[in-house]
Amino acid sequence: MDALSFFGLEQTADPNVWRMPVVRSLISGTGALFGGCGLGAAVEVMERVTGRPCVWATAQFLSFARPPAELELEVVEAVRGHQISQVRVMAHVGDREILTVTGACGERPSRLTGQWATRPDVPPPADCPPRPLMNRHQGTIMDRFESKLAAARPYWDLNGVRGSGNASLWVRLPDLAGTTAATLAIIGDFVPFGIGQALGMRAGGNSLDNTLRVAHRAPGGASARWVLADVRVHAIADGFGHGLVHLWSEDGDLLGTASQSTIVRVHQHDDAQPDTEPLTELEGSLERDR
Repeated sequence: MDALSFFGLEQTADPNVWRMPVVRSLISGTGALFGGCGLGAAVEVMERVTGRPCVWATAQFLSFARPPAELELEVVEAVRGHQISQVRVMAHVGDREILTVTGACGERPSRLTGQWATRPDVPPPADCPPRPLMNRHQGTIMDRFESKLAAARPYWDLNGVRGSGNASLWVRLPDLAGTTAATLAIIGDFVPFGIGQALGMRAGGNSLDNTLRVAHRAPGGASARWVLADVRVHAIADGFGHGLVHLWSEDGDLLGTASQSTIVRVHQHDDAQPDTEPLTELEGSLERDR
């Protein structure tokens, strides 16, 4: 399916305004809209409104949206040049702003090309074990991922021994064909995963932001492609974590990068128990932390 169907996006009578239902299959284990889905949906409507491919986009996460809310995304093409559009997307649930996205769309044909980042030497997806999920991920966006641990530990091996700060996993979304900017936005939201790997604890975090920079994309094809999410946690301090994700194709092309800052949290849930912590408590905690 295409990204519109994946997100459930529908255009309103105003061509610059779109609506998206917040359903369980788009949320994270916290019970709220997965940040990568929020950014991915915004990127998709940016591209639809401008008619140009996304170059970069950054999201600031302001509040939670949880089922059965409906997200309204308003696109403003602030500047349209000959080749590049500067764009804003404001996403609300009613009068409450959930996230704001700014970015640029366009392309500039050029013979100049090159790639200087280095992909980690990891086994191909077929040779990597599946990433096991906890009960709280059932029915969420994590259930729509197919993911394999390339250089990372399963959650039961996070025993307090700190990691190197680097962890990687192969990810694909069987429901989405090709590798578009929206796909990369979703797969790039893995800095919280890397935080747990770095600390050696069942930990993660609530994203404050997420920035996607697109280098290559492969929108065609009948099936989803594997993407290597190479997560690099730079630092954790003062209750916040900061990191970067390099997004690689199986062929070794750097598809893009995603970077985030998060509020670091240790998961209190037993992996054998479903996630029953009320989201209202999480919301209140997040607002206090901010």
